Amino acid sequence: MTRSNNNRRPVYLTAVGLLVLSLGAVFVVRSFGSESGADGLLSSKCDEPTQVKLSTTPEFQPQLDQATKALMAKGGEDGNPCLQFTVTAAQSASVAQELSGGGDSRPDLWVPDSSLWVSRADDGESIPTVAVPSLASSPLVLVGRTENFANTSSWLGIFADTQPALLDPLKSSSGALALLAIQSERAKTSASNSQVAKVLVPLAQRLGSMAKQYTEYSGPLSKASADNSPVVVPMSEQAFVKYQDEHPTAPLKAIVPRTGTLLLDYPVVVTAKNNTEAITDAGQALAAEMLSDAVGQSRDDAGFRDPLMSPLGEGRGVGDITQLTKPTAAAIGKVLQSWTTLSLSAHSLAVIDVSGSMAEKVPGSNKTRMQLTIEAASNGLRLFPDSAELGLWVFSTKIGPEAADFKKLVPIGKLTPGHRQQMLSQLTAQSARVGGGTGLYDTAIAAVREVRTQYNSGAVNTVLLFTDGKNDDPGSMSLDAALRALETLKDPARPVRIIALGIGPDADETELKRLAQATGGQSYVARNPTDLQDVFIDALQNR
Repeated sequence: MTRSNNNRRPVYLTAVGLLVLSLGAVFVVRSFGSESGADGLLSSKCDEPTQVKLSTTPEFQPQLDQATKALMAKGGEDGNPCLQFTVTAAQSASVAQELSGGGDSRPDLWVPDSSLWVSRADDGESIPTVAVPSLASSPLVLVGRTENFANTSSWLGIFADTQPALLDPLKSSSGALALLAIQSERAKTSASNSQVAKVLVPLAQRLGSMAKQYTEYSGPLSKASADNSPVVVPMSEQAFVKYQDEHPTAPLKAIVPRTGTLLLDYPVVVTAKNNTEAITDAGQALAAEMLSDAVGQSRDDAGFRDPLMSPLGEGRGVGDITQLTKPTAAAIGKVLQSWTTLSLSAHSLAVIDVSGSMAEKVPGSNKTRMQLTIEAASNGLRLFPDSAELGLWVFSTKIGPEAADFKKLVPIGKLTPGHRQQMLSQLTAQSARVGGGTGLYDTAIAAVREVRTQYNSGAVNTVLLFTDGKNDDPGSMSLDAALRALETLKDPARPVRIIALGIGPDADETELKRLAQATGGQSYVARNPTDLQDVFIDALQNR
């Protein structure tokens, strides 16, 4: 039975009027169908139609097939131009990558599922231009069992209380938009960097450690459907409506957090290098045809909203929504680059100061600097998945064999249950060494060398250096000599970076910064040691 949308026809006609006005003159075109087999008849009045190669996403191809075929009879009549379309389907991220690489097999027109990919398609010469902002829309929703949505105040809050299963954000719009929604809603939630990092760091590590990240919804939705499952899945409303049609008894619902959501917006993008004016006209003509009653009804039946985000007919989907501020190209690039780094596995050596000053009590706390450091490192250990590779050293003057300033406790190894337990046991067994000094320089150099000897090219290789002071080993080299030694160890093809974490008011911020920068790393200082946990998470986010 055909679904009726009579209850929202006035809104739809308003959308038609607004978009047609925005397009200016309406061009009528001819379509030759698609490579998927939807062939059309070319009018005898169109002897030399303009050829247009059109690429879109698989789920939207049927809508564009219908629109281009509906234009067939109009070409060449009353002075209307003739256009011949070839429609193909490909994932938006794949097309963006092809375009950014300057490949020859580029379409003339491109309808990605989200405009976030437009800036990703920059080939260094020009960014593709948007001819029409939107042919359709579909809000990003969160799908899961009802019990997972007791609190729907924000994306970040839901992610913190559940187990999000994202499609690969570097390859799918739903995954990328979920990360961008967390950033966009911060204008409303005022969430701090640490609060965001506490959720995103373990999420990126968990998903990044999968042998193959999710590229389709079937896997995560199956997990989300299980009894008592904490899994929630960010996906488009259109994809969820389709899933509901195919799985009417599935115990899943879709919601939008109260802060709002972002949209898949299906823009028309001109990617042709030549004849761009005619191609732009073709894109605008196609947009006008998409607003016809026949195509509009088909679009709604398929679960897509109109460009003005009018709710779907028959009460399907999530109804009226609030839209979050659309992210800029710079924000998109920053979020995806951060995810790329965060999702890489870790190959790290944690090196912890156990000098005498670490025994000092922290003002306002009944704990020592040593105790707070161990807590931060232990909690940080839980952020890493089993595939991460970690080791542990401690340092203080003349603590190791042959009077070395460092002592090796746990070798770098994969975080199997046994290795993880060994790390935790050794951490909790540490105490400050009475009278011990801070042999910082020799330790930093030795730690970098250690990580380099076991370098993992598929991971982020770092030294996590915790200290509450500055180098006070009278027998060690100078700071300048230490910096020169670290410089000689640098290899751009095999970087090992120091992430220095200063603890308390005595930490020498300048010294730590220079040591870290000599390796291309960064330094952080928690003047109040009780803030070390948040500082550690910030460091992991920016490693």
